[in-house]
Amino acid sequence: MPQRSTTRIEPEEPALRLAVLIDADNAQAAVIESLFAEIARFGDATVRRIYGDFTAPTLSSWKKVLQKYAIKPVQQFAYSTGKNATDSTLIIDAMDLLYTRKFDGFCLITSDSDFTGLATRLREEGLTVLGFGEKKTPDAFRNACHKFVFTEILRPSRATETTEPLPKTKQEQKSSPIQKSIESTEAKPEFPKEFLLTALEKSIDDSGWARLSTFGSYLTKLQTDFDSRLYGYKKLSDLVEAKTDLFEIEKRKTPGSNQKILYIRAK
Repeated sequence: MPQRSTTRIEPEEPALRLAVLIDADNAQAAVIESLFAEIARFGDATVRRIYGDFTAPTLSSWKKVLQKYAIKPVQQFAYSTGKNATDSTLIIDAMDLLYTRKFDGFCLITSDSDFTGLATRLREEGLTVLGFGEKKTPDAFRNACHKFVFTEILRPSRATETTEPLPKTKQEQKSSPIQKSIESTEAKPEFPKEFLLTALEKSIDDSGWARLSTFGSYLTKLQTDFDSRLYGYKKLSDLVEAKTDLFEIEKRKTPGSNQKILYIRAK
């Protein structure tokens, strides 16, 4: 009986021991399930802590998910108006965890640029820094992380985007100004053709081909917030396979194995 061949698109990396620190003032509880699923792609969320003043009504949504996802709340009262004591507490905790030398990386869930210095310091210690925040997050913090993921792509509503919509009535077809605003906000960004081709050129070997994993790694180094999902593709492999006008692909068998690795080059 012939052996079945399997295709391995991206090799698995060893799981990292991660400390997940959430700034409750600058993060949304609605994405928590998708957030931890995303973090699981990178490693094990060994420590899970969230910081904020949970007596405030604005953080009531977080109270509903803390126990379910085993997140330890760190209560921080606002001692004075205009001063963010939460940031200071999170940063102090991060440094305490850093000096335990038990972690391979940190996940900082915030859209606040005040954590840029923390991200930079953690990188200087040789740790992996993963950032998660909204598109409004300043470039300084995004670029200080090894990888930055926009939480908009983790929203539950996106999971139903591919389902077939029910026929609309004439009244429903007339979009309100608010609906049009939402649709424009969710519009896909312009496809970065030149950026991808430039990154691919830097990733190829002497034969003119690049492994998909090497290409993906270089993309993230050049632009920490690059994500194929922003352009409608679940994985980078889906993107390169769909863009037949840009890329030529080749699946090569791994020596001594039935698995195959995806290689690409520009057309």
